[in-house]
Amino acid sequence: MRAFIETFKNIFKIEELRQRILYTLGILLVYRLGSFIVLPGIDPDALAGLKAQTEGGVMGLLDMFSGGAFSNASVFGLGIMPYISASIVIQLLGIAVPYFQRLQKEGESGRRKVNQITRYLTVIILLLQAPAYIANLRAQAPEAFAPGFSQLATIIILTAGTMFVMWLGEKITDKGIGNGISLIIMVGIIARFPFAVIAEFSTRLEQQGGGLVAFLLEIVFLFFVFMATILLVQGTRRIPVQYAKRIVGNKQYGGVRQYIPLKVNAAGVMPIIFAQALMFIPITIAGFANSETLTGFAAAFSTVTGFWYNFVFAILIVLFTYFYTAITINPMQMAEDMKKNGGFIPGVKPGRKTVEFLDTIMSRITLPGSMFLALVAILPAFATIAGVNSTFAQFYGGTSLLILVGVVLDTLQQIESHLLMRHYDGLMKSGRIKGRSGSAAAV
Repeated sequence: MRAFIETFKNIFKIEELRQRILYTLGILLVYRLGSFIVLPGIDPDALAGLKAQTEGGVMGLLDMFSGGAFSNASVFGLGIMPYISASIVIQLLGIAVPYFQRLQKEGESGRRKVNQITRYLTVIILLLQAPAYIANLRAQAPEAFAPGFSQLATIIILTAGTMFVMWLGEKITDKGIGNGISLIIMVGIIARFPFAVIAEFSTRLEQQGGGLVAFLLEIVFLFFVFMATILLVQGTRRIPVQYAKRIVGNKQYGGVRQYIPLKVNAAGVMPIIFAQALMFIPITIAGFANSETLTGFAAAFSTVTGFWYNFVFAILIVLFTYFYTAITINPMQMAEDMKKNGGFIPGVKPGRKTVEFLDTIMSRITLPGSMFLALVAILPAFATIAGVNSTFAQFYGGTSLLILVGVVLDTLQQIESHLLMRHYDGLMKSGRIKGRSGSAAAV
């Protein structure tokens, strides 16, 4: 405990790190305050129907991602998910469309162009989702609308609100600590955790016979799921690499064995975020339609405890895990780097055989990693079926827990890097914290 306090003091001794942390906290405070600013022309006291709708199901997840702004009919009501959806589309185009492939190879200038296109696409998605949000609000709380309500002005405000949240995230990434978009999502999740625990405790307290025992068992199980998620995020497979001995002048280079740490879950939490963004599409479509067939289809994907929702969700996570791993890990580049530095994997020929070996290893370790990721993602459905409060059940796995663990580890890793750079002890004496290797940075 004493060492932890000393490390905490060291964090604030470093001026740059202190300023970055305070800047990040200030930006997050602005975001949380904005989530309570209600849209013009909406009566906040008449939103009981909307709040009831977001207590569970897909709408509950959407409200969690927005930090409660969705159920508050806030100016940030659409949250950051439209930007995530736009990022998914652009990354998919980067595989299929040559123009985007060229942009990805152009370095910093290409990255700026891709970001600009992503923002334009985000605006288009917002212009589609904002009317759907207003239509849903009219259906759930028609009495909340004032006589002078302007739908066009509200669409503009909702669009501007999400763009402002994007700007806040970029400012955190540039001048703060951690990935801004990921931190904004995480703060929204953490904001709901105390209320979820209190609601579950109250429910169990009202039960006759063993309610508190059941609550303690739920907390213990949550702890084990939390630890399993950390192991999933940090799990690696080490590949030995032998470097040949070279003598240049009077100096000797190489002749040592090192290891390449291949992560079991190289994609981090991104597959779940991508899959969850796609699962929100039926809700957006349902906001425009009155067709019973479409409503029935949307209803099947609006029940988070339903078979089809969880089955499709799990399949999407497995597919996105392979997709994101493929664009993150490049076996050909790794093989070329080893060859340039005089390294080789014992028992494997350099060149094409090394590429095939690394690709095979990544495929083998990605399969169990993706399946376990999918299992963790659908655990809240099983918890809800078992009788756990739907809000509290979201923390048994799924997007909320994985984002929470991944973002916390990434942020702590950046803080530790600042400490070690200035010759202070890190946060962990047993070894350096392993984050997700920038998996969140893509968003």
